[in-house]
Amino acid sequence: IGHPEIFPLVFTTKTQEIFNCRVDEDVTEENCFKLIKKEDIIQDLKTRATISDFHPVKKVVLEYPGEELLVVFDAKFQYGQNFYFVASEEAKENLLKPPETAEEKDDDKEEENREETLEVHPYKPPVHKPWVSLGSEKEVEEESVKDTVTKIKYMVSRVRRKFGAPITFTDKNASHVKDSYVECTSYQDKTFSIKMLEKDVGVQMVPKVREASTQTKWTYPKNAATQYFPRQLSNEEKEESLSSEKLKEFLTSVHLRMEIALQQNEIMNAFFDDWKALAEDESSSGGKPDVYLKAYQSFTDLRYLKDRTISCICWHPTIYGIIAVSARVWLSYEEQVNLSDKSLLQQSVILFWSFFDPIHPQLMLECPEDIYCFQFSPSDPNIIAGGCINGQVVLWDISQHEEKLQNAKTVADGIKVTAVNMVNASILNILQYIYMSPSLMQVQQSSTEPPLVRYCAVSSIQNSHKKPVTDIHWLPDYFEDNRMGATFENRAEICVQLVTCSPDCSILFWDIPATKLPEQPSSEKVKEEEIFCMPPDVPDTFKHLDLCWKPLIKINLHKSDTNTEYSPVRISLKELHYHYKTSEKVLSLNTLEVPAKDNPYTQMSTPSSKNLKVLENISTDFFVGTEDGEIVYSNWKMEIDSDSAKPHTQKYTIHTETINTLQRSPFFKDIVLSVGGRNFAIWKEGVTNGPILQTSCSAGRYTAGQWSLTRPGVFFIGRDDGNIDIWDLLRKTHEPSHFQNISKSTITFISPWIASPKQHFLAVSDDLGVLHVLEICQTLGHPSRNEHANVLDYFEREVKYLKYCEQEFQEYQEFQ
Repeated sequence: IGHPEIFPLVFTTKTQEIFNCRVDEDVTEENCFKLIKKEDIIQDLKTRATISDFHPVKKVVLEYPGEELLVVFDAKFQYGQNFYFVASEEAKENLLKPPETAEEKDDDKEEENREETLEVHPYKPPVHKPWVSLGSEKEVEEESVKDTVTKIKYMVSRVRRKFGAPITFTDKNASHVKDSYVECTSYQDKTFSIKMLEKDVGVQMVPKVREASTQTKWTYPKNAATQYFPRQLSNEEKEESLSSEKLKEFLTSVHLRMEIALQQNEIMNAFFDDWKALAEDESSSGGKPDVYLKAYQSFTDLRYLKDRTISCICWHPTIYGIIAVSARVWLSYEEQVNLSDKSLLQQSVILFWSFFDPIHPQLMLECPEDIYCFQFSPSDPNIIAGGCINGQVVLWDISQHEEKLQNAKTVADGIKVTAVNMVNASILNILQYIYMSPSLMQVQQSSTEPPLVRYCAVSSIQNSHKKPVTDIHWLPDYFEDNRMGATFENRAEICVQLVTCSPDCSILFWDIPATKLPEQPSSEKVKEEEIFCMPPDVPDTFKHLDLCWKPLIKINLHKSDTNTEYSPVRISLKELHYHYKTSEKVLSLNTLEVPAKDNPYTQMSTPSSKNLKVLENISTDFFVGTEDGEIVYSNWKMEIDSDSAKPHTQKYTIHTETINTLQRSPFFKDIVLSVGGRNFAIWKEGVTNGPILQTSCSAGRYTAGQWSLTRPGVFFIGRDDGNIDIWDLLRKTHEPSHFQNISKSTITFISPWIASPKQHFLAVSDDLGVLHVLEICQTLGHPSRNEHANVLDYFEREVKYLKYCEQEFQEYQEFQ
């Protein structure tokens, strides 16, 4: 044990006779060493093979560097067997010639010298000798105690403004404490278990009043007694009092008030508890508050949504009950590289679902890669723009399938009949598969299989984002930007520009130019042929942009303190407040059914910038949420203009993790909601002191957020435990007014929708690829009286309070 160069062996009588190491004859307890040649051992291994006693250490014998091996007779069975084999030359020399022999001789000589003479010898310092390892360090290492459990690290932090603040210490007498002993005992931190109760406090200003008191010494205590009796009036005194004018005037003055009081007592109960009755009116018959999200429908697909998470949800702006979802795989960059071949087996699509058919998708949009975000065009809902995880921007045109989406209910009713007909026509389909061309085969699709729409255009990889497109927005149809960032009027009133952001530190503005195709050189004829050889069901609306689409403007946000750049994942522009047009006013983009002159995008022409009016009142400020949890406020026009001074970019570090939601309130253009990590905040544009509302760190993570479309003070927050927190700023601001469990996995996206004035929906997706459609109750769907004014007043009070705190802090610093 502890000597790896020693191997215990059992030598039988036969082996002892072969190598002349017989016990008590050739080797004894005093003479226990025996040198055996390596060649003899190898010959014995060849002769007796596995029967040889050296067979367990055959590999060690063959790798031994010397010619003779040392075998030691272990009479006391120190290593468990009668012999042991030394496998290193160094240990062999130490056993044959131990270094202690010379030291013992020196000790004997010193003792003899001490006996001969009584003289005191001078002190001789010890001589350093080389240390010889006998395996003791390994024994120490085996017996030593090592930590195998990972240590817990704690980080204690404090607010920056408290650095350098004066500290006051006080003394406390130990005798004042019980048992004259002061102990700091540990206690359970109930920060996350105690629920804070709402407390109403009223404050009233009164004049300053000084109070004084005095006390009289009770020097001579005495016992005293008092007795009284009722006053008795005589008959003459009673008549005089009743006939007095003073009594008549008093009764005349209080007569009317007393009559009104008696009437009120008869009409209503003066002891009725109004607050208790108010609480009963707000509660339902079951005793629970009338705030809930009722499950309406749920959608999932085992083919396209299996092992995927829903990344984005968009309701169709004009068709009732149509909702589109995109999905992506949770993979790191290394996993995407390793599984690049596997990812081709599962096609990336955007699925369109209908309330009337919750089992089968109504439409599928083919995607070159997984879609991170997408959005319908405000000027034509048939045009869809999406951002891929590889950084490309994709455009679709679903105008050919608009009628199918509108007639989803009738199609769902006819699925059973179509399925029966397909059984009888299966043989005919096989014959058609052999003789028909591939282009005609695509037309012969099963009615149960949703049509697959190919994308019309995709941006060039060289000029796209280098990382996933995390956010995409259409610019409003009343203005457009040029390459210098100036805003001009948009006379066509068609949304022709997009803005995207990505963690590759860039914000890109995309422009959809006129459809006039430039003359292509001969080297690009092959690409042109590929474009015109596309399947016939693919519209050629944006064929002039396919694979050659480049961004109009590129913005990189630089940090002021370092040379690095921000990594935006969410962007919010002030002018992105548009409303979708109704289906009657939407112009179709189907180039196969309507002439080209009716297509708004084909009618576009590049106007001269000299004739366009410059819009000065358009705000170019924007909020950006970064991958590091920072909120950045900047101006894109100043970022583009290189001749101007460096823009004043404001940064706020409130969140500790990536921003997943950055959305403006649909009622207030300057109010922004940001969600990320374990908290969320509400910002007001123009207030540079920080957020006007910020929550404390919660036990779980917030993964999604969305404002209510009908109530200014209500918004929904999704959590990683599958719950939805409903916040009502007019009720509570320190905790959600209500929460409800939706799924057992993480909430990934939230999207509300107003179907009718009496029917509101909330679409919620989770990490398992399931889309939940919930119906919002009447309490959350209909605003209370003067709610808009009350919420606006609340925001203004918070802004004033924020400025007051900043002023107090500045005065405190000046005082210090």
